[in-house]
Amino acid sequence: MNDQVTKPDEVAARAKLATLMQEHRDLDSAIAALAEGTADPLTLSRLKKRKLQLKDEVTEINNTLLPDIIA
Repeated sequence: MNDQVTKPDEVAARAKLATLMQEHRDLDSAIAALAEGTADPLTLSRLKKRKLQLKDEVTEINNTLLPDIIA
C-alpha cells in the first residue's frame, strides 16, 4: 500500500490540522474560563474529553504528514 501523501492530500490535511488546532485552543480557553467559576462538572468533563480527542486527531495527522524516518 502506498503511504506517500500526495500534494492535494497534504493541503487538505494541513487545512484540517489548522482547524483542529484552533478548536483545541478554543476549548482550552473555554475550559480555563469554566474552571474559574462554578461550572457543571459534567460539562467540564465533556469539554476535556473532546480536547483529548482533538489532540489525538492532531497527532494522527502530524504523523501522516511527517512520518517517523529512522536514519
